[in-house]
Amino acid sequence: MSPHLVSVLLPVYNAERYLIAAIESILRQDCPHLELIAIDDGSTDNSLAILERYRKTDDRITLVSRENRGLIATLNEGLAMARGDLIARMDADDIAYPTRLSRQVALFDQQPQLAICSTGVDRLLGRRILSGAPDPIYWQCSLRILSNFFTIFIHPTVVYNRRVIPQDVLFYDASYVHAEDFDLFRRITERFEAAMIADSLLAYRVHDESVTNKHKRPMRRTHLKIVVENLTREALVADAGVLLDIGKAVTMDTVRSAARTILALGESISAQPPETRPSYEEGALNLFYFLYQMIGDEQQPQLTHEFLNRTAKWGKIRRRERYGLRVGALAPQLSRLSIAANKRFDAIARHWQSIPASAILQHQRST
Repeated sequence: MSPHLVSVLLPVYNAERYLIAAIESILRQDCPHLELIAIDDGSTDNSLAILERYRKTDDRITLVSRENRGLIATLNEGLAMARGDLIARMDADDIAYPTRLSRQVALFDQQPQLAICSTGVDRLLGRRILSGAPDPIYWQCSLRILSNFFTIFIHPTVVYNRRVIPQDVLFYDASYVHAEDFDLFRRITERFEAAMIADSLLAYRVHDESVTNKHKRPMRRTHLKIVVENLTREALVADAGVLLDIGKAVTMDTVRSAARTILALGESISAQPPETRPSYEEGALNLFYFLYQMIGDEQQPQLTHEFLNRTAKWGKIRRRERYGLRVGALAPQLSRLSIAANKRFDAIARHWQSIPASAILQHQRST
């Protein structure tokens, strides 16, 4: 059994609705050596009362409560307090399966040079859970290259190895609000080894009040800022900075500029060596989908139609979406109806593929 102490960082802000389940899931881990560092970031609901109740009954919990300073400051405070060589992230609205930490600790024992480890997730939608499936790109591609294009890991699944990552790297940069994990992951993978456990070891809750949903627009702008920095550093696109414009406003001009950037990126990637080219191609495809979703959220079919025409990537989207968008180029109202129908179809599909949330732990144990 590994003697390593795992420090679990749990930032909390107005999370009373889900907090008990999150805390219980950590305290019930089969990892024998852990501390839970819970920082209440100025909550105005009953989160602090819940945390205090648990602290009185379990000496593994360290609790800090203070005024609101934001997520990045809270995470850096937790990093400074952590006593363990291994530092795990956890969110107050998610549920860690009982073997999560022990599985990750075992991987660090097997690979002492490993700097960061993540896991797969199941999606928790209301009271139902959608089983996750491992994406083969995590084993077929270079994580260092992929991290130039997107946030390669789900933040509350990661564990950092402080024996490998120096202090001047292991911190969250306030310059990248709402995408601080993307920035940190790219800095770590640029210099150190990373790994992904295929199994789902956490139930990731999807709800309207999540940070991802509440701050979607600024998160996307910061995401594009990081991508532009990465593409520029690697000299993959001469004018990558034009992507910053579509983050500010989705217009016909910014859509066309973004499409030109995608095409230029494709040409640059085609000249990459065969051993790295597939990783760059996967990363570029993810950037395409990121922009496609951003444009689509404007619900102006003519913009999405223009983007797909200019990138020549109609074949990369689902057939029913292609039909709606082609019609929408001439009759936008018909396309909007098609988009709405697609969303309803996806919601129904999620419903029938899911199982009751009350069976989360039993489901995890049986897989």
